[in-house]
Amino acid sequence: MYIKRILLIIALLGLAVAAYIVYNIYGTIFDPNTSFENEEAILYIPTEATFDQVAERLQPLLKNLETFTVVAEKKGYTKNIKAGRYRIKKGMNNNQIVNNLRSGNIPVRVAFNNQERVENLAGRIAQQIEADSVSLMKAFTDPVFVEESGFTQEDKLAMYLPNSYEFYWNTSAQKFRERMLAEYRRYWNEKRRKKAIKLGLTPNEVISLAAIVHKETAKVSERPRVAGLYLNRIRKGMFLEADPTVIYALKKHQNNFELVIKRVLYKDLEIDSEYNTYRHIGVPPGPITMPDISAVEAVLNAEKHDYLFMVADVDNFGYHKFAKSMAQHNRNANSYRRWANEMNIKR
Repeated sequence: MYIKRILLIIALLGLAVAAYIVYNIYGTIFDPNTSFENEEAILYIPTEATFDQVAERLQPLLKNLETFTVVAEKKGYTKNIKAGRYRIKKGMNNNQIVNNLRSGNIPVRVAFNNQERVENLAGRIAQQIEADSVSLMKAFTDPVFVEESGFTQEDKLAMYLPNSYEFYWNTSAQKFRERMLAEYRRYWNEKRRKKAIKLGLTPNEVISLAAIVHKETAKVSERPRVAGLYLNRIRKGMFLEADPTVIYALKKHQNNFELVIKRVLYKDLEIDSEYNTYRHIGVPPGPITMPDISAVEAVLNAEKHDYLFMVADVDNFGYHKFAKSMAQHNRNANSYRRWANEMNIKR
């Protein structure tokens, strides 16, 4: 009887120990293990990160890093880290967190517009994906890629069509540029290419002209008229005489794209630059900015008219006064100069 009692006690103790172990194992795997108050937290895991680096980033988000590490080891995650952007939801347990880090990479919306140079574009993109501006610039300016893709170092900015795109955060600089090339080629379908040919322009020349249209007017409704004016001048073999190209030339000459120029002076028109459309006939060798798609479409679907001149309309700010003759244009220009002088706009 005594021995049976001892055996029973041992059995009960064994069951208690087993139950305790099961309870702890269950808790380690399935108990909630998040410590933040918000409904979710975003975790970024860099390319080639080690588990220690992941753990360091996770620590502020977890109640117990040790239990997470145990589960991560059991599930083989510690040796199979995947870079990306992950959403950790409030109340997740270790099992859910590990599963999420193995397959829950969520994309980001990458948006950009109106950059004047690929340097600016690289800086803008580097704020939104893992690739830094140095690697992006190297990818954007790679001479082999630029040439094989049908661009030059002057017009390579034309490849990047401003919009909002979905990318994984850990997208490399090379993958980013390849996606942008694919988007460019998708945009320039047969219909749009035929329109460009009808205008006597290449797709990149359309974008370069659209950049001028974009800079000339922020009014989307006015852009087809402005585009029509410049196309008229091209057909007649006239200088485009677009002030935004002179401003760009001045910035490029001084290597200062932060320069603010509100008024173009007569002396500025003499700057020796391929971008100065007062001295060089035709479209500049590359875009002076990244034009909105609305400006590109304005060129492809330009308004048909006989206007050859325009000047800012001081009675309707944001818009322009258009003229068919030099005499009419001179009257409009004199009106603008008087206003600029009254406003003391010198530069």
